[in-house]
This record gives sequence, structure tokens and C-alpha cells, in this order.
Amino acid sequence: MTDRLTDHETSKPTQLRHVPLLLVLVVAVIGAFTLRDYLTFETLRDNREALLAFRDANLLGLAAVFALTYVIIVAFSLPGAAVASVTGGFLFGLALGTVLNVVSATIGAAAIFLAARWGLGSTLTAKLEASEGTMQKVKQGLRENEIPVLFLLRLVPVVPFFVANLLPALVGVKFRNFLWTTALGIIPGGIVFTWIGVGLGEVFDRGETPDLSLLWEPHVIGPILALCLLAALPIVLKAVRGRKEI
Repeated sequence: MTDRLTDHETSKPTQLRHVPLLLVLVVAVIGAFTLRDYLTFETLRDNREALLAFRDANLLGLAAVFALTYVIIVAFSLPGAAVASVTGGFLFGLALGTVLNVVSATIGAAAIFLAARWGLGSTLTAKLEASEGTMQKVKQGLRENEIPVLFLLRLVPVVPFFVANLLPALVGVKFRNFLWTTALGIIPGGIVFTWIGVGLGEVFDRGETPDLSLLWEPHVIGPILALCLLAALPIVLKAVRGRKEI
């Protein structure tokens, strides 16, 4: 009887470890259905005068509210991250808007990373540590190329942001490497979205909506792809050296 109680008690902390990630998933699902019609450019257009008036009266207050909202959107993988990034440029300009966007997105990414790492991530990391064969090679390859891979996840535009937050946590990436590569890796895209937001007022005045396809313009996507190639270079060099040694 005592052994059963002991086993039951020791299993409680293990079960509690999954609560943060489960909370994130539940809020994300609920948010996907309930908030998608609210976190839009139409909502921003309808409330822009009130937001601009509040900004002029209380810049620091609005910046704090904006940053907190952005952190929550990213941490819970809610819809509207692109809208939030553009809003940052619209309300605060290119310089301050980019800083708020990057810092807020990084904090939100760190939160969901830790939630995943505390839960499923710890289990999967333990399995990777004990694995052999192919999984052992994958684990070793990830550790040797951890920083380039993290940069690629941030720089490649086709990788969803929440995937780039969850995947590293589930495969045992070091938190400090995740944190600083996220902060630096999202700067190029952050500047683009903030830049779009700077001219948002004129877009609204014309009765149009922002064109986020600007990200794919050659003069914008070109430098980002160049950074991707630069990030991938260490991986390629290590692969070539490994073949030569074989």
C-alpha cells in the first residue's frame, strides 16, 4: 500500500509538467476559432483613430500594452502575429516598432519553448539521449549544427513561427542558443513587417488592406535568402569535411 502511494505521489510532478504545454494548446485551439475575426487589419482600421489618440497621450502605456499583447499572441500561438507586427510599425514607427516587435516575439517564443521543454520536451530529450543507430546520428548532427539550424528556422520564411518555437524544445536544443538565435534571426522579417506598418495609414486612407506579399519581392527576399545560405554554410562545410575523412 505504501509503495502504491509513493508511486502515485511521484507521478504527480511528472503529470504537472505537461500542464503549461496543454494550456498553450487549449488556448491556441480556442483562439483559432474565436479570435481570427478580431485580430485583423479591419479591426485595426476601425480603431486606428482611438489608438493614435491614446498613443499621443500615453506612449509608454500603449507600448507596454502592445508588447504584452504581442507576447500573449506568440506564447499561445494565437492568430494575428502578422497583424501585430504591422501594427507595431503603424503605431511606433520603424525603429521603436521593430524593437518592440522583436523583443515581444522573442519573449513569447521563449515562453512557449519553456512550456514545451518542461513537458513533452523533457521526455523526448531523454529518449534521444538513450537512442542508438539513426536517432543517435540525428541527435549528434543536431548538436554539431545547433546554431545554424536555429538560424535557418528563423530566417526561412516558409517555416511557421510556432513550429520554430516548438521543434527546438522537443529535440533538446539549449535554451540560451534558442533565445539569442531567435532574437537575431527574426530581425530581418521583423523589419519588413514593421516597415509595411509605417505606411499603413496611407493604405487605409485609400480604402485598401496591407499587402504582405512585399516579403516575397526580390529586393526583400533576396537578402533574407542570402542570410539563409550564410547560416547553412557551416552545415555544408561540416558535411563536406566528413565525406573527405570517410
